[in-house]
Formats: sequence, structure tokens, C-alpha cells
Amino acid sequence: QVQLVESGGGLVQAGGSLRLSCAASGLTFSSYDMGWFRQAPGKEREFVATIKWSAVRVYTDSVKGRFTISRDNAENTVYLQMNSLKPEDTAVYYCAAVYSTGALIPTSEKLYTYWGQGTQVTVSS
Repeated sequence: QVQLVESGGGLVQAGGSLRLSCAASGLTFSSYDMGWFRQAPGKEREFVATIKWSAVRVYTDSVKGRFTISRDNAENTVYLQMNSLKPEDTAVYYCAAVYSTGALIPTSEKLYTYWGQGTQVTVSS
């Protein structure tokens, strides 16, 4: 079965950096678009970034210039490098996967098929 396992979360001071990883198994990783989402306490889950099988990347406006999504198809892993972290970045971060369908860039959580269990990121001020 498909498994997505996130790691790399933790507690960091504002201005610091973290690198999240998501290891995928049970799927042909290179054929899937991979996304990162986050959910802060009391808020709905929101899109953060996605990277298509073709390496096309899209980010939500609030993380542009600070976060970088990347993938290693040989390792079946997607990464989220987070720099210049702010307290408002505090959330549970989830990775997700969907079989790529052409040019569509999946930014809605409704489009994703598989989800990880999440990893907590806490940014202190």
C-alpha cells in the first residue's frame, strides 16, 4: 500500500530554518505530483507548495522566496526547505501525492489521493 512518511519538523526560533522530508513508498514516485499542505490550530488545511513530476513548482504567496520544494526521484522523497521562518508558519505540515494528469497543477487538497500523517512545525517569536 501507499505510504507517505514526513519527518524533519520541530521547534525553531523566528528567522530559522527547517527541512521537511516526505518518503514515499508503494507508488511509482516519478509519475506523481507531490504537494505540501499545512494546518494551523483552529484553521483549515491550506496549500503550501507543489512540485509536478516534471519539476514544475508552485507556491502559495505567503511562502514565496522563503520555502523551496524539491524532489529526488531516485530516493522517492520530496523535500520542503523552509527558511526565514515566522511564527505564522507554525502548523502541522502534511505531504500529499496525486497521480499526475498532464498540465494540471494541483493546489487543492481535494485533488490529492494519498496523505502522510503530518509533522509539527513550531516557530517561536
